[in-house]
Amino acid sequence: MIPVRISDALRAVVFEPTRDLAEALDEFYAPDYTHRSDGETLDRAAFVEMVTRVRGQILGGTVRVLDELRDGRHYAERHIYEITLADGSTARREIAIFGSYAEDGRFRHLSETGFDLSA
Repeated sequence: MIPVRISDALRAVVFEPTRDLAEALDEFYAPDYTHRSDGETLDRAAFVEMVTRVRGQILGGTVRVLDELRDGRHYAERHIYEITLADGSTARREIAIFGSYAEDGRFRHLSETGFDLSA
């Protein structure tokens, strides 16, 4: 399997509300996936719960990759995302992600951190 990209995962999981969420998550994230964001680590079940909640609040958005690197099973990427929420507010953030792939090319672990950008 060709290793997945986080930008493709974000588009499928967050920005395509008509796509089956469980199917999208299975395509990009291994069964033992863990996610660390700003010091908090989620197991796959907690990650799915968080994604489900967030997906319901987002009307649309974009992701633009700035840098991306794969080295064996290691992955790093930096992107800017812009979202519009159901309440009409918007957010624009730059995110840096570092992680690893499972043997099948899906993400096993990702750690992310980021900061807000001015509109």
